[in-house]
Amino acid sequence: MNNTVIKAKRQLIKPQYKPKGGLKVIIEKHKYDGVFIARSKQDALCTKNLIIGFSVYGEKRIIVKKTNDVIEEYRVWNPFRSKLAAVILGGVDDIFLRRGMTVLYLGAANGTTVSHISDIVGTEGTVYAVEFSHRSGRDLLGLAKKRTNIVPIIEDARYPYKYRMLLGITDLVFSDVAQPDQARILSINSKHFLKTGGYFIIAIKASCIDSIIDPNIVFTKEVQKLVKENFKPSEQITLEPYERDHAVVLGRFKVKKQ
Repeated sequence: MNNTVIKAKRQLIKPQYKPKGGLKVIIEKHKYDGVFIARSKQDALCTKNLIIGFSVYGEKRIIVKKTNDVIEEYRVWNPFRSKLAAVILGGVDDIFLRRGMTVLYLGAANGTTVSHISDIVGTEGTVYAVEFSHRSGRDLLGLAKKRTNIVPIIEDARYPYKYRMLLGITDLVFSDVAQPDQARILSINSKHFLKTGGYFIIAIKASCIDSIIDPNIVFTKEVQKLVKENFKPSEQITLEPYERDHAVVLGRFKVKKQ
């Protein structure tokens, strides 16, 4: 897919931009740290590009000229390609990501969502991206050459002891591992690497756990498993229309009693 770049010019007070063709685009801050909305004929979610001039998966880029010498660039975040983008558009209260955070991402695949988290946590943060597939791992390695805040780990997330020497305690664990024991995978990784009171996000694919019973029953059972393992879910959201039979659960781990 060809990369599409929309060139835009920033005005002083209200940030309006006029790409080629006369289309106006307004970049607004989202309520979540590091996330933005490109307001135009069709609104789009985006993050500020950490590496200006480079896209990751063929996404559109919006260039903003601040001064003669300074530009900013925003990458459109596709909710059909990223479950986290779908969660944001679903309207959860908080995604817990902040600039400077250390994130462990399980099931990083080719790095689509990882790249946007890389934008959000910035150069002060780090994303440890675990992926079992060697083909996807090659893409992650290429991504990490440009984005130095991404650390690719080509290992099986079911066995965190294999990469325990590569990272320390993290602020958030994001799990997108389509396996029948995905709750257990999140649990064992969190016990190894997630700080007390840290945050978790897990994408649950119902058909990977049980393709016969109602997905809502599957989601309820998985949440019960998480609670037994000292997770405290705060929100749950399904991903329609972007993904079928998927739910994402967000919350905290080992919250200290007051």
